Amino acid sequence: MFFVDVLETEGLGNRSYLAGGAHAAVAVDPPRDIDRVLAAAARREVRIVAVVETHVHNDYVTGGLELARLTGARYLVPAGAEVAYARVPVADGDVEPVDEHLALRAVATPGHTPHHTAYVLEEAGRAVAAFTGGSLLIGGVGRPDLVEPRLTGRLARAQHASAHRLAAELDDEVAVLPTHGFGSFCGSSRADGTRGTADGTRSTMGAEKASNPVLVQDVDTFVEDLLAGLDDVPAYYAHMGPTNAGGPAPVDLTPPRRADAGEIARRLAAGEWVVDLRGRVAFAAGHVAGTFNFEVDGQPATYLAWMIPWGKPVTLLAASAEDVARAQRELTRVGIDRPAAAAVGSPADWVADGSAPASFPRSTFAGLAAARGRGEDVVVLDVRRDGERADGWIEGSVHIPVHQVHRRLHEVPDGTVWVHCAGGMRAAIAASLLDAAGRDVVAVDDAYAAAADAGLPLVSPRTAPGVPDPA
Repeated sequence: MFFVDVLETEGLGNRSYLAGGAHAAVAVDPPRDIDRVLAAAARREVRIVAVVETHVHNDYVTGGLELARLTGARYLVPAGAEVAYARVPVADGDVEPVDEHLALRAVATPGHTPHHTAYVLEEAGRAVAAFTGGSLLIGGVGRPDLVEPRLTGRLARAQHASAHRLAAELDDEVAVLPTHGFGSFCGSSRADGTRGTADGTRSTMGAEKASNPVLVQDVDTFVEDLLAGLDDVPAYYAHMGPTNAGGPAPVDLTPPRRADAGEIARRLAAGEWVVDLRGRVAFAAGHVAGTFNFEVDGQPATYLAWMIPWGKPVTLLAASAEDVARAQRELTRVGIDRPAAAAVGSPADWVADGSAPASFPRSTFAGLAAARGRGEDVVVLDVRRDGERADGWIEGSVHIPVHQVHRRLHEVPDGTVWVHCAGGMRAAIAASLLDAAGRDVVAVDDAYAAAADAGLPLVSPRTAPGVPDPA
């Protein structure tokens, strides 16, 4: 009998896998924090004999090289990937023994990257699971535009061919186990992961054949739809590929040095980023002036790494040491290895002598409608992504996606800025940036669907063609 354990990395929308038999196992696309993989192997009482990468990842730093070094496992990387370290180059059709009657077969599946390789787990020669990486996802495919713009069209067509090859070679009951597609920006659509089962967490080849666009559309239609639906690419992706190709350093999760109020003030004065990890309600009520709010319960790795100038020191503030450790772990996964410092407590502990915590109000879309009705000098700032904005927006609103706000503060008109997103978390990030810049701001902490209920006038370009976006 074989097993497959799923190691979820929810903040990045990715999965890694540990698969094996009674005595030995293989790790597939392992995360940077490999202690999770080692713990899973210890629970199973198996030895990791192979570590495999489906591709050189563009969205996170791999732990594969270090995991192979610590365990003595063979490190399998697609032969077409240009890397700077010793590894076992894998070509189409190669077979890697895992345990008795259990083996991995490599299947070349270019598309997400030119060298992408899927691995089929075979028990006694029968395929039972396919680790599809960034090729065939649940309800979609990995995006083909992360390597080089001039290759995007060619790779999109390769994705279609690769998915059809997997569908032709694998029986309907074979489990489809992708690395991306659970909220990852590596997916070609943020809807990836919504098909397969009711909760979108697992699928089979038969389910994908029935509903996945790549398997039900002809190649021209698929490519046209795929390219039209591509969303923004997080800026830090530009650093992940080179880091993974060069060989990531071992992760260091030891606690950062503690900072007092004086050091926090000095770091802010030097233009460094000081990040408050507390929830947005607590941050709005009181915080150190100049700090930015990235909730530890949100997606701090994605959005902080997306927005911070690469290499700039970051200091973490949190209510507990556990929250600092949690954020630190998430940040190492995207190459922000060591916080410059950290502090635990509350704003009363972090403000310099003689200073008071800053604050700003929170409200709802009903509150925004009321402010407009009173004739207040209101600026509505929509910080959703372009793809979300395309479905409609509040009439008269300004649009700057949250990951661009820090560079485009000068574009926000004068007045009190009411900032909103789709739910509240990204609005809180943007509000903290505006507050740090000295703007009067109100964070709309509300679901976007409530805008219509509040009576705010909405523009819907898809139902009213020809209406221009005021942004």
